Amino acid sequence: MDSTGVPHILEHTVLCGSEKYPCRDPFFKMLNRSLSTFMNAFTASDFTMYPFSTQNGKDFQNLLSVYLDAVFFPCLREQDFWQEGWRLENENPTDPNSSLVFKGVVFNEMKGVFSDNEHLFAQHLQNKLYPDHTYSVVSGGEPLAIPDLTWEQLKQFHATHYHPSNARFFTYGDLPLENHLQQIEGEALCKFEHINPNTDVPPQPHWSSPREDHVTCSPDALAPDSAKQNTLCVSFLLGDITDAFEGFTLSLLSFLMVSGPNSPFYKSLIEPKIGSDFSSVVGYDRSTKEASFSIGLQGMAEEDTERVKRIISQTIEDIVENGFEEERIEALLHRIEIQMKHQSTNFGLSLASYIASSWNHNGDPVELLRISDSVAKFRQALKENPRFLQEKVKHYFKDNTHRLTLKMSPDEAYLKKQAEAEEKKLQEKVQALSDDDKKEIYEKGLELLAAQSKVQDASSLPALKVSDIEPTIPVTPVHMGAAGGVPVQYCEQPTNGLVYFRAMCGLNTLPEDLRVYVPLFCSVVTKMGCGALDYRQQAQQMELRTGGMSVSSQIIPDSAQMDTFEQGVLLSSSCLERNLPHMFQLWSDIFNSPHFDNEERLRVLVMMSAQELANGIPHSGHMYAMTRASRHLTPAGGLQETFGGMEQVKFMKRIAEMPDLSHVIRTLPRIKKHLLNPDNMRCALNATPQKMSESAAQLESFMKDVAENKKERKPVRTNIIKKPLDPLDDSGPSRNLITEPNFQPCQMKTFFQMPFSVNFVSECIRTVPFCHQDYASLCILARMMTAKFLHGEIREKGGAYGGGAKMGGGGVFSFYSYRDPNSMQTLSAFRKGVEWAKSGQFSQQDVDEAKLSVFSAVDSPVAPSDKGMGRFLSGITDEMKQSHREKLFAVDQKSLVDVAERYLSVGQRTCGVAILGPENVTIKKDPSWILKTPLESNTNNVHFYTFSTSLPNYRNNLQKPAHKQQQRCATRKA
Repeated sequence: MDSTGVPHILEHTVLCGSEKYPCRDPFFKMLNRSLSTFMNAFTASDFTMYPFSTQNGKDFQNLLSVYLDAVFFPCLREQDFWQEGWRLENENPTDPNSSLVFKGVVFNEMKGVFSDNEHLFAQHLQNKLYPDHTYSVVSGGEPLAIPDLTWEQLKQFHATHYHPSNARFFTYGDLPLENHLQQIEGEALCKFEHINPNTDVPPQPHWSSPREDHVTCSPDALAPDSAKQNTLCVSFLLGDITDAFEGFTLSLLSFLMVSGPNSPFYKSLIEPKIGSDFSSVVGYDRSTKEASFSIGLQGMAEEDTERVKRIISQTIEDIVENGFEEERIEALLHRIEIQMKHQSTNFGLSLASYIASSWNHNGDPVELLRISDSVAKFRQALKENPRFLQEKVKHYFKDNTHRLTLKMSPDEAYLKKQAEAEEKKLQEKVQALSDDDKKEIYEKGLELLAAQSKVQDASSLPALKVSDIEPTIPVTPVHMGAAGGVPVQYCEQPTNGLVYFRAMCGLNTLPEDLRVYVPLFCSVVTKMGCGALDYRQQAQQMELRTGGMSVSSQIIPDSAQMDTFEQGVLLSSSCLERNLPHMFQLWSDIFNSPHFDNEERLRVLVMMSAQELANGIPHSGHMYAMTRASRHLTPAGGLQETFGGMEQVKFMKRIAEMPDLSHVIRTLPRIKKHLLNPDNMRCALNATPQKMSESAAQLESFMKDVAENKKERKPVRTNIIKKPLDPLDDSGPSRNLITEPNFQPCQMKTFFQMPFSVNFVSECIRTVPFCHQDYASLCILARMMTAKFLHGEIREKGGAYGGGAKMGGGGVFSFYSYRDPNSMQTLSAFRKGVEWAKSGQFSQQDVDEAKLSVFSAVDSPVAPSDKGMGRFLSGITDEMKQSHREKLFAVDQKSLVDVAERYLSVGQRTCGVAILGPENVTIKKDPSWILKTPLESNTNNVHFYTFSTSLPNYRNNLQKPAHKQQQRCATRKA
């Protein structure tokens, strides 16, 4: 038991070839030979999961066969261990005189993971709360421990753990179960005898007294307050997670204690503004054999340590004394009712993740899924004992001596110490080598490079054919109407008793100097109170009456013209059918009388938002790099950087640093007048056929309530074009888009020096919009380049966690890499990829595989709540989707070579480049690069700047508070 990451490296290596499928890396090859809607692998603290999903029965059998053979009969070749885990290799594998360095995909992945202070804290907290067994080590691998793992140890771990007696199988869907069981039995189980795997995790011995500990981290230059970068958290060891009802109760208790402005810990820790947000680990965590509960703050000052400890203790005392309001408990049970009715496209995967931990420790997975029974039992327990929850708080928190207080503080020398420790480890390895050893390392490096460069024979792998793809898309019927003079799209769907409402409000009349504030406006407008409700009452009513209410900024590129786009904000909410009037009343109050004048409340929201943005960069550096690289390529790109790039992180940091927010308070109502204006608005309703007319009537009533906000305002820009909402009715209502026919794209290379040990690299190229004849070819080309060239260059040879190319709906073709030890080498790989495509050195099979991969995304399932949204937001009709589909089918080798030459060739292209990464001497010496530290910003004579980013999806613990979810899984795919 150690932190070499053997389960994580094994997870990678079993997917690199097996007895039946011996080609290198069948996992990545199957991404292009199937119509899977999900393929991945996760290593948690005490289990590894290999999930996949598809809508095609034949595909399901193919993927099950590949996964079964990979898990139970892998090749586990030494070369695959070197590539995926770690190796000593010459920096330049073809030069025996170049320095020896550590390489390996998992080694670089975990360096990236440990560059993230949130993850670092979560890892330390778990290791120190459970110090006596499995959870005291890093299952993903601690970077400096990974080079201690040997190939023999890897094979031994597989031999002792990867046995059917130690495995659990989960299937979900409408395919016959008997077929799955027969295949699992025939291809795997019948080849083994039952054994006792002896992998039970023993309980953690309970402490007789609480403990304290301290760790350090790298300072964060983007922190909302650079002088307040300490984190403090108190974590409690709870009960065994196999007790389903106790776990259900504790998850509800956790929600009541920490979630939302009405919770006791929010009031006592967040509202006094001692820190910027809750600690990165907060709430109930059932991912370990014995659950835990954590509470604390990040972004706090060193001198507030004792104060925060006292507040946590006092808040627990107060809960034991006073309990919770009945209305809050009802709001929580209402939330569970909505979660049970809401249909998501990844429901099966969510269930698998939800039951995995408990089932892994021999809990009853079926009992865990009987949520309604647990709700009834919970209500009965409260009825029989009004102090039921208070007694749980006393037992698990007040009287619990197994309690860890962990503090993390920044150390200016942290990165330097890490680099020195890695160099010391490297030198220890190198100095132990003889000349013959070094020669062998060089020769093995060449052998690995040759294997990585060799075209692989994947003929043993099963594959669907392009002819297996449905030639036409299913039609989603929508009906256009109006409510209070505002256009409405009605879409009747089996929504399981829920109604989904959206409204798109245009930004065209908003003065230019206010646009930078739009994401901030969106994040606070539903959280500061409205009408007769203060912000706490508003939050309570939202919990009691809706499935959530949110506002988000939208930049929607036109499907036909490159320099045309729509800008706006999207209002979204859902509710049970019985609560329709209440939901629309809440929206009416937000439109008619939002509260913006509470500076204390605004400051709390600003600090939390700024902290969240700063914390998001290590997870999503590739997204920031792509956004920045495409900034000057289209008019929409500039706004996307303002709303969703590094500039927004800096803008929110500067807002958070302002001692006086009165300027912001004066700005928000000005924005509201332009955005919450029915004159620039269109709506959409998704509901059951039985409830659509009632929903429409409630929407009509809402529009009457907010009619006084309707005011015709002049657009800030004159270059507005109108596009009909219904393509068959030019005289009907329209979308108002901004067009810039004289826009001049320009090339720019930007480097952000960040406190990371790895890079995020992107190069973006201006091409064509969605409806253009060449768009489909560029989509196929991006997928083919990723699978057939870039994956080998960037991940296998370069050691990055991920990399590839993608074609965006805005007409920008993007190259990217994720957690990448290289920068200039990766940019060179992008250019080599273009030359490879232009050479036409790919087969029809390669083209067909790329089509399968693209269609798996195009045909991914859409939830009833989201049907018709493509048309509502982007104006892309079913007919346009079908036309795109036919263009995808028609793509051939000649068209791929043609688009590579015409759009991606040096001299033909207009491109932007961006890198986020550690100090780079090569770039510093190159005057063609713009260098930025995290604190620098281009203000362009505007007061401030803006952002919000989408994060990668991580495996969630379903009962965690929605606003904070730990990720303790190492994942296979970037």
